[in-house]
Amino acid sequence: MKLPQNSQELLSNLEYLINQTYEVENEFKELKNILNGVIEFLPQALWVIDNDGNIIAQNSKASTLPDILKTDEPEIEIKDKVYLIQKSNLNDKIIISATDITEQKRNQRLISMGQMAAHLAHEIRNPIGSISILLSILNKKCNANEIIFDIKQAIFRVERIIKSTLLFSKGVKIKPKTFLVSELKKELENIVSYYSYTKEIDFIYFLPDIEINADFELLLLVLQNMIFNAIDAIEEDENELGLIEIIYQKDNNFHYFNIYDSGIEFENKNILFDTFKTTKTKGNGLGLSLSLQIIKAHNGEINLSENKKGFTIKIPLFL
Repeated sequence: MKLPQNSQELLSNLEYLINQTYEVENEFKELKNILNGVIEFLPQALWVIDNDGNIIAQNSKASTLPDILKTDEPEIEIKDKVYLIQKSNLNDKIIISATDITEQKRNQRLISMGQMAAHLAHEIRNPIGSISILLSILNKKCNANEIIFDIKQAIFRVERIIKSTLLFSKGVKIKPKTFLVSELKKELENIVSYYSYTKEIDFIYFLPDIEINADFELLLLVLQNMIFNAIDAIEEDENELGLIEIIYQKDNNFHYFNIYDSGIEFENKNILFDTFKTTKTKGNGLGLSLSLQIIKAHNGEINLSENKKGFTIKIPLFL
């Protein structure tokens, strides 16, 4: 049976409307998928909540931080991480975001600590210098060599802390020059003689007459820090005998300094290079962090040794 003309038009229009509805629905789904993808891509944890407090959308980061929805504080600390909480209203919805600001907080604390430490270091440096001069005069006038040597050891330790603190607070800037790797040995032996320890420790230096282009003073400071850490590790070990090796190697691209010791194993490898964090009974947690800065300034690396307990320092042949 043939439909009237107006009925055919009605069916045609209805079919068109149905097709348009499907297209709109498909476009809506595509738009929703894109929106979900954008939400998931955001670095923040994000929630969209209705007036009844129901979550109508969230990304995967948000799903791991449900406790954030229970607070009205602008900042919250969860599992050693600090989050900045921000809220905004959009029509009848509430959008909540949580941004991880742990690193910014840590940097703020480090800046404050660095400023305070630099001030203290400047204040301490002058009287320490005066004490050193007075000790030299005292040594000429009386026979108290052993006592004076002990005092000089203590002063050396304070001077080392001051130097590291000032260097850390000002920032590392290298002044490369060409010198022989072997020149480091004499300096290290002299420095070690001022460091106090009770165990019998053998030091093996393999630092040959090979040229290297680097900042001599700063590289010396790095090796010194590594050796002192090794001595402290041996001091905490049960054995009365210890061994420290400083072995130089090179290939076509890099110089390598391997520092090994027979002391106790690293207690927490994850915080070795964190500033002001230490698991040692001696030390301020600055040595390894500063050493890493110095080597990075040489475009190098410091890594844990794969074969023996210790570190490998890697510096390019050409800076």
